[in-house]
Amino acid sequence: MKKKRRQLTATMPDGYSKTITTTDAFTHYWRIVAELANGKTEVFWGHTRSLAEARRKQAAAQDGARMRGWASYRFEIAELVETPEQ
Repeated sequence: MKKKRRQLTATMPDGYSKTITTTDAFTHYWRIVAELANGKTEVFWGHTRSLAEARRKQAAAQDGARMRGWASYRFEIAELVETPEQ
């Protein structure tokens, strides 16, 4: 049986919108915006199958901040909602 493709969109607090097309049962999108010591910014992101799974990524962000020497970072989670394919 072929899985149905769905288009899922997350909108972050700053208005940034991320849309993915998938057959997987993703429910949440997470994003880390890391400020580096040299003033540059790095962005890491992914999607998960539950809010609890997304929240566990925050612990990894704390470890990443220590290991990579980030000056600061923001960890954000947004719900993915199904949107019509364009």
